Amino acid sequence: MTDDTALLSPASSPAAGRDAGGRGQVWRSRRYRWDLRLSPYAFVAPFFLFFTAFGLFPLLYTGWAALHQVELTDPDAMTWVGLRNFTRLWDDAFFWNALRNTVTIGLLSTVPQLLIALGLAHLLNHRLRGSAFFRVAVLTPYATSVAAATLVFVLLFGRDHGMVNWALSAVGFGPVDWQNGTLASQVAVSTIVVWRWTGYNALIYLAAMQAVPGDLYESAALDGASPWQQFRHVTVPSLRPTIFFTCVVSTIGATQLFGEPLLFNGGSGATGGSDHQFQTLGLYLYEQGWVNLHLGRASAIAWAMFLMLLLVAGAARLVRGGPR
Repeated sequence: MTDDTALLSPASSPAAGRDAGGRGQVWRSRRYRWDLRLSPYAFVAPFFLFFTAFGLFPLLYTGWAALHQVELTDPDAMTWVGLRNFTRLWDDAFFWNALRNTVTIGLLSTVPQLLIALGLAHLLNHRLRGSAFFRVAVLTPYATSVAAATLVFVLLFGRDHGMVNWALSAVGFGPVDWQNGTLASQVAVSTIVVWRWTGYNALIYLAAMQAVPGDLYESAALDGASPWQQFRHVTVPSLRPTIFFTCVVSTIGATQLFGEPLLFNGGSGATGGSDHQFQTLGLYLYEQGWVNLHLGRASAIAWAMFLMLLLVAGAARLVRGGPR
């Protein structure tokens, strides 16, 4: 082939170059469109993979195990029993005792916790010297290990040498057996929860307070409202969605309470005291599944707790008047 023929061949002609460039531009445009469409799914895919592996699969497997008689020593040997594990809970006195204890401890911890958190947030919302230090300080209990905090409170609530009983004796009250008394032990466990979570909720309230427009306070002050009246009629109504959120989250946390009562019981295991006086649903689930090795019953308790939380969420939605 001569040079003239090579110059005039289709592969080296200007038209062929333009065609190749056009195909490359079309391919780059197609890749760009694919990138716009698929990149968001690629970014969120790890979450769904981890949720499927560690959230959805355990939930479905637990539901399947709740319909079988299965022991932890041989989880592959399953015997179908239908709803028997659930119906047995209806006649299980220990289950109802754990449910009552969970509700009582939940009320004793949630109500004071949120009230104290609201007061702390109101104080931190004012201009104070070292406000950053105080905001970090109130969050310190939340960052403390559950085990470390509970062991310290076990010493504080000791019957013979605890500081709480020493303070009570100084004002004329006798020593209280905080671990063996029913109400006393529940108050002690609730105190641990209040200490750990008050600062966390206080910072949530503080963030919500800082989002309240200052014009509302100025208008209230011009109308002659005192600081307490401004707090009641401006701050609290503005925080209603946040207060509602913390109430729901605290209720969920109280239903799942496990670490504090387990460690407060010392080396006695998951019984929640000598008479099960502060055994929560989380402790009872642990006792059935990992102490008594009844995996099917433990799974039924787990699903019962899940259904209770769904009822709480549904009731909360009704209180708010439906989705907003």
